[in-house]
Parts: sequence; structure tokens; C-alpha cells
Amino acid sequence: MVKHFVSLQHNLTIMARKKNITSNDIITFYMDYVLEYNEQPKTIYAFAKANNFEEQKFYEFFGSFEAVEKHVFNAFFDNSIKVLEQSEDYNSFDARNKLLSFYFTFFENLTANRSYVKYALEHHKNSLKGLSLLSELKSSFTSYIEHLGIELIDIKQEQIDRIQRRGLKETAWLQLLLTMKFWIDDTSAGFEKTDIFIEKSVNTSFDVLNVAPVRSLIDFGKFIFKEKIHMN
Repeated sequence: MVKHFVSLQHNLTIMARKKNITSNDIITFYMDYVLEYNEQPKTIYAFAKANNFEEQKFYEFFGSFEAVEKHVFNAFFDNSIKVLEQSEDYNSFDARNKLLSFYFTFFENLTANRSYVKYALEHHKNSLKGLSLLSELKSSFTSYIEHLGIELIDIKQEQIDRIQRRGLKETAWLQLLLTMKFWIDDTSAGFEKTDIFIEKSVNTSFDVLNVAPVRSLIDFGKFIFKEKIHMN
């Protein structure tokens, strides 16, 4: 009778775990699987069964394993932003220091999951999947850049302004990819070389974007143009 009770309690625990499965649970199961077996699970059914939840629960959150992979990288972004927005200091920073803070926090998240990140990026680096793997991250990151308040030259031409902002987002995305590549290859203790790379690359980008000298030149050019007209 006691044995039956224990068995029943065990079954109830399993049923409860099946019922309360979350997207984060699925992500954790998936990351553990690929790191242990160095490949994707064969089927969603087998993956769900091995991790003790109903297959239909998987489809409540994801349509495929590829969707899980995309979401993992976006989750690193979301977690970084969540941590930053809880900081009063971050909310008072200018755009340059907000971006620096994001980089350091984001790469702390990557470092905490380095084995998986290396597996995912290196596993797909020579295929089209490698491009789509980071698509959700790109969308979130470029939106972040767009709303960061980075000052650009006000040309007062809508079309040129759009081109400027699109160029800024694409350049920022390329910079993030280059930093990820540098971090993957970094063998320094505590990835200190990546920290130096981040600081120098972000600061250099903002120095290049510094609009004050350009504005001064534009104002000076306008002054010369007006004076020349008056003199004629």
C-alpha cells in the first residue's frame, strides 16, 4: 500500500511538471541536449518524451527547433535589457554609456552560456541557417539602437534622414557581429581583451558620429555662402 502511494505521488509530480512547462524550460532542455550530443534532437516527439512533457506543449511556444535557436539569442538580449533597466545609473546615462553598458551586460550573458553560443554559431557558420539564427536578435538590437537617441546630423530631408538611420542600425549590427566573433576567438583570462575591444570600438564609433564638428562646418559654410551673396 505504501509503495502504491509513493508511485502515485511520483506520477502526480510528473503530471504537474508536464502541465507547468514553460518556454524557458524548453530552451534549457534544448541547450542541454545539443551540448551533450552535439546535434539537434531527432524529432520534437522524442525531445518532449525525453524531457517528460507533452509534445503539444512545445508547439504552444515554438514551431520548430530552429525557432528555439533564434529565441535563445533573443533571450540573451532581453535578459540584458531587463537587468539594465533595473539600474538607476543606466537610465541616467547618455547614448554612448548606455550602449557600453549594454555590450558589457550582453557579453556577460553570452559568457555564462559560452559553450552553447559557440556550438550554435560554429555549427551553422557555413549555412544559410547561420544567417537566420540571429534574425530575432538583429531585430531587437537594431530597434534598441534606433531608440537609443544617438544624435545624427539633421539634414532636414526625410529621405536622407532615413538613409542615415538605416545606415546607423546596419553599422551597429555589424559592429555587434564583429565583437561576437572577437569574443569567440578570445582566449584571454576573463575575456579581458573582449572588454578592451568593446570599449575601444564603441567609443571610436561615437567619436566618428560626433556631429558637433560637422555642424560647426555646416554653419560656417552657410555663413560664408550668405556673406558671399551679400558681397555680390
